[in-house]
Amino acid sequence: MAGGICSARVHVGVLLGDTMTIKRKVTVDGEAFEVEMEEDEDGWKVSIDDSQFKVQVEQEKFLSPKRESRSRSSSARSGTISSPIPGKVVSMHISVGDRVEEGSVLMILEAMKMQNEVQAPISGTVAELNCETGDSIEANSPLVVITPEDVSG
Repeated sequence: MAGGICSARVHVGVLLGDTMTIKRKVTVDGEAFEVEMEEDEDGWKVSIDDSQFKVQVEQEKFLSPKRESRSRSSSARSGTISSPIPGKVVSMHISVGDRVEEGSVLMILEAMKMQNEVQAPISGTVAELNCETGDSIEANSPLVVITPEDVSG
């Protein structure tokens, strides 16, 4: 794994105790790895299987689970949430007609033996549910459609 190109594909933030651990699928020199990353004062602690690495990143914006500035209008973002990877719906936390806030957990999706939180990209009302608990889903399948709040007021 020394040298080469590394690209992050999927990330999910998981709060473990007082620290935030980010799970990502990364590709290094053409080989895919599922990694857990925890930020510390000098960079990131990265765990791959039973190995740990110390990583420093120049372009931190690609790793940070923090949201972009709210200066961008919510209406510019899509309310359609698609699964980035195939998996199984473990639990649903919403129903059609529910009001959701940006960042709220909508469902738990199990993929590659990990349970991932699917979060709302925008605040609004759940307009469509295209899956239910127990469903197996394909990558890029539309799972939920949220109608954005009217922010013109």
